Amino acid sequence: MKVVSEILKTKVTPNNMIQGDALVYDALVLMNSVNLSYLVVFENDHFIGIFSERDYTRKLILHGKSSTSTKIKEVMSSDLPCVSLNDTAEKCMRMLDTYKTRYLPVFDNVEFKGVITLNDVLRLAINSKEDVFDELANSLVDWDDKIF
Repeated sequence: MKVVSEILKTKVTPNNMIQGDALVYDALVLMNSVNLSYLVVFENDHFIGIFSERDYTRKLILHGKSSTSTKIKEVMSSDLPCVSLNDTAEKCMRMLDTYKTRYLPVFDNVEFKGVITLNDVLRLAINSKEDVFDELANSLVDWDDKIF
């Protein structure tokens, strides 16, 4: 199974970063321009969280806040589970499911390296399905040979 570092190599260099003091409105404009559903939030060159469309709807709109006066760091997600470069895609899948999140920040010790998304692991699973079916078919053939 692939590890996180291999998955990150397949992704384009992220251009979806924003400062925590920026307004939500500016974040929405940036998310639209990069055609992504999330932004990586930094403060003083340090990762502090992820702002997503889900944060916008659940923490801003449903609470009657304004996108033109609310700062991203007030509504972003900062308690996300993290993974390391050597973690497997399978571990990522389990964590995404366990924590009911769509994003896993990746760190190498304390250095931010990127984000693994639910879409990343789904894409990997779809691209790997032929390998999985080939392994299953081979194991069934081996098993069949042992019966007869």
